[in-house]
Amino acid sequence: MNNKNRYKKNDYFKLKRKLNQYFLVTVVTAVLFVLILRFLAWRRVGDGIVSFLEYTFYLDHEQALMLYHYTIRNNLEVIIFVAIIISILILSRFMLSKFVKYFDEINDGIDILIQNEEKDIELSEEMGFMEQKLNTLKQTLEKREQDARLAEQRKNDLVLYLAHDIKTPLTSVIGYLSLLDEAPDMPVEQKAKYVRITLDKAHRLDQLIDEFFEITRYNLQEIPLTKKHIDLYYMLVQMTDEFYPQLAAKGKQTVIHAPEDLTVFGDPDKLARVFNNILKNAAAYSENNTIIEINAGLKGDMVSIEFKNTGSIPKDKLTTIFEKFYRLDTARSSEKGGSGLGLAIAKEIVIAHGGRIYADSDGKHTTFTVELPVIPEQT
Repeated sequence: MNNKNRYKKNDYFKLKRKLNQYFLVTVVTAVLFVLILRFLAWRRVGDGIVSFLEYTFYLDHEQALMLYHYTIRNNLEVIIFVAIIISILILSRFMLSKFVKYFDEINDGIDILIQNEEKDIELSEEMGFMEQKLNTLKQTLEKREQDARLAEQRKNDLVLYLAHDIKTPLTSVIGYLSLLDEAPDMPVEQKAKYVRITLDKAHRLDQLIDEFFEITRYNLQEIPLTKKHIDLYYMLVQMTDEFYPQLAAKGKQTVIHAPEDLTVFGDPDKLARVFNNILKNAAAYSENNTIIEINAGLKGDMVSIEFKNTGSIPKDKLTTIFEKFYRLDTARSSEKGGSGLGLAIAKEIVIAHGGRIYADSDGKHTTFTVELPVIPEQT
């Protein structure tokens, strides 16, 4: 408490010194004014008043001198006292105007805060401590406003994020149900397999909808990762099975080249989103009757997963395709219902895992590569 009071005294030191200077000048000026008035009253002012009475009221010198003594000289103490009061009032008003100036400066500074103007708040030198506090408050309010905008943007991103991912299992559900509807005489084993996949995707869809309704609790950069060791080969096989209806409809197929014992440490649900988004992109933009190759393996201390499909991407677009809402081909994306979020989502998830994602194109083929750390992060 004592330290706090000491800091406050230091803050107001310059202001108090300035005000003391104003007060001292006021007192000295008042005293000097009275002394000068008294001096003049004894000397020249008295003669001037007598002369004034003679010429104004046509009095002789004796009459004017007597009138001066009765009205002024004998009441000199009262006149000086009144003069002192008047001088103090005038000088006090001057001092008060100087003091009010500080309130005007603070008021102008508060107006800058209210109107959210970009310029800094500037006060007198002796009000430097207040200027610093007001500018700190201004920066704090600006930061809070910026944080609020970012939080709102993240919530909007999260809505789009989940809405985009809802499409993936929904598409699989529709695809497998369509196959079951079109082929009533399908073998029992194959039908059971499709029903199982459809049910799994329906459960996944239900989970995503639950996430959607919990939107207000989450921030896109704060969604936790639940990491564990993942059988990467099995995940890739399962994912390609889920995309089979979409690929088969246009003569496309996938081929996986990866060790069956390949594992990775990460969040299985989030990484499934990454691979689904990349494969969905490859399925949408690769040529019909072609093969999408998936190559996975170790590269030093990283696990590398490559998705290679026919079709090219201009060199200057290889980085921008990972930006939110970017569409390489607006017409084609609209036709296929793409939101421009899939690769942006994939990038954010991969970065959260401590990895990286990038694309390359040689004019005939496009390859998306995901690299993830082999060794779990030490906590």
